[in-house]
Amino acid sequence: MTHGPLLAASLVALAGAALVGGTLFGFSAFVMPGLGRVPPAEGLRAMQAINAAALRPAFLAAFLGAAAASVVVGAWALVGEAAGPARSALLAGSLLYLVGVFAVTAVVHVPRNEALAAVDADTRGAPEAWARYRRTWTVWNHVRAAAGLAATVAYGLALRSGS
Repeated sequence: MTHGPLLAASLVALAGAALVGGTLFGFSAFVMPGLGRVPPAEGLRAMQAINAAALRPAFLAAFLGAAAASVVVGAWALVGEAAGPARSALLAGSLLYLVGVFAVTAVVHVPRNEALAAVDADTRGAPEAWARYRRTWTVWNHVRAAAGLAATVAYGLALRSGS
């Protein structure tokens, strides 16, 4: 794995997992706690704006690029040249990213973000909707952040053991 397409895909997967995992860690560590300290209508509106801004090319390139690279690396590890500890680490990194980051985003976060987008911050039930959203979204974001960072470590171990 010291050269060629597997190395390139592994580096893309590692960099993407690190960027996305770090971004998600920031949300768990200080963004969501900070939004919880402002009045509910302000926090809700801010999160609606953040969710809309997240759909930009830079973040989508890292998020989707890491997913695509994880598919390539995982498939290559199953049927290609990777062996031993490198193979196991590549498979672990791929599964961690694809299940723990990508699938959790698709199944948990996207539906909640879409539901939050429909909430009018000035309505009577908005504070309760925001509190429920923040609680559930943050718990599952901890899972995504941990999975992204663990995938980064796994890819790093694969690169180290495969060199």
